Amino acid sequence: MKPKPGHASLIFFAVMIFSGCKKQNPLITDTPADYYPLQIGKYITYRMDSVKFINVGSQDTVISYLAKDVVEDSITDNLGRPSYRVIRYLSDTTGTRPWMPTIAYLVTPTGHSIEVVENNLRFIKLVTPVQDYVSWKGNVYIDTNPDDSSQVPYLDDWNYSYANTGLSYDVLEGTIPVTTTVNEANETNGNVNSILVTTFSMAVYGKGLGLIYKKFLYSEYQPPSIDFPAGATIGYGLTLNMVDHN
Repeated sequence: MKPKPGHASLIFFAVMIFSGCKKQNPLITDTPADYYPLQIGKYITYRMDSVKFINVGSQDTVISYLAKDVVEDSITDNLGRPSYRVIRYLSDTTGTRPWMPTIAYLVTPTGHSIEVVENNLRFIKLVTPVQDYVSWKGNVYIDTNPDDSSQVPYLDDWNYSYANTGLSYDVLEGTIPVTTTVNEANETNGNVNSILVTTFSMAVYGKGLGLIYKKFLYSEYQPPSIDFPAGATIGYGLTLNMVDHN
């Protein structure tokens, strides 16, 4: 039996709605583990540019290294979860000097997120699904209350969010075909006639690779005064740009 004209119109309308929804909300299968693979012996080498403020904060300087992050061991964290210890080694920018260990940090894949503990600060770096506009409080486990003598109040209430998922990204090693960008912070408070605070942080992860690019800057500018006639800036910055990996 043929459907009535009214029924046929309803069926066509329903199909169009379903097709439109499907186009706007594609099935997402990528997980944090796709963008942060972990296995013992894996490494990524970066050009690392460290920004420091010198001469009582009246000028900044950039110190550059090669930094190699190596997954050294599988362990458990203080919650008993399977984790990985990563060691960062530094050399000069030509890589001719011996690699010297500098810091260690812990990476914990939870199945629905990637957590990183560095300098006793616990960050949620990635969450599922890896899809543009998904957002989360990446610093929720960090005490940022200055009343509790927090040393990192500028990390308070950061809202991480995905952008440019699935697009390519150029780093020093070349073009990485599939990446996702995590925008973590981008704020400027105050003005040059008073205290001016700038906070910026973003990271790019390559599918099947891990962190391929990172840029961070925190600075607090104080205008000229009797004690600091030229003004003063405190803070620090860091850029990591991948040059090699295995």
